[in-house]
Amino acid sequence: MDFKDRTVVVTGGTGALGTAVVGGLIEAGARCRVPYVHDSEAQRFPYRDQADMVPVKSLADDADVTRLYADLSKLWASIHIAGGFAAGAVAATDKAALVAMLDSNLVSCFLCCRAAVKVMAGKGGRIVNVASRQALEWRSGAGLSAYTVSKAGVAALTTTLAEEVAKDGILVNAVAPSIMDTPANRAAMPKADFSAWPKVEEVAATIVFLASPDNRVTRGGIIPVYGKS
Repeated sequence: MDFKDRTVVVTGGTGALGTAVVGGLIEAGARCRVPYVHDSEAQRFPYRDQADMVPVKSLADDADVTRLYADLSKLWASIHIAGGFAAGAVAATDKAALVAMLDSNLVSCFLCCRAAVKVMAGKGGRIVNVASRQALEWRSGAGLSAYTVSKAGVAALTTTLAEEVAKDGILVNAVAPSIMDTPANRAAMPKADFSAWPKVEEVAATIVFLASPDNRVTRGGIIPVYGKS
């Protein structure tokens, strides 16, 4: 996959999955723009000297998102990994917690999609979002309803936006991971079968393909990336 001279925005690029995605893109020749909230994120990011690092306060804020996409007249792809996770039954989740999940996962994705579409208008491009297994299998979201609702919104946004912009040559898709094999997830679930979890590099490979010029026909897909789990 050739991304030579193509610019790609990767939100959540400093996280475990995002790092794998940015690494794959840079290896394929892409120029990556990566937002970050905390200076410590940028300092430990292994590709900080090869990417355009942009400080932001919140990707749920219009002004920050507008600044992130400023001066990107040749944007090819926008990949939206940034988000959050919180467990909690409905009875234990107050409005503030619900809104926090919606802002972190759905609002940030919506605003970045909107900004990307505006820049890509008339030129084509690719958008890849990150939903979740719970976004496709709602019953599996029992006990984490606010998270499930927010990620289901990402899936719905992906499908509807794909229809809106297909005529403009913008292909929009999402991946829906199960639990990924990351140090944080291993620490949280030490007795799990780690071998069944998809590796971040494997999920990243799917994302990079969907964002690439080699993807000529896939749009509106919510691609399960479950591994053996």
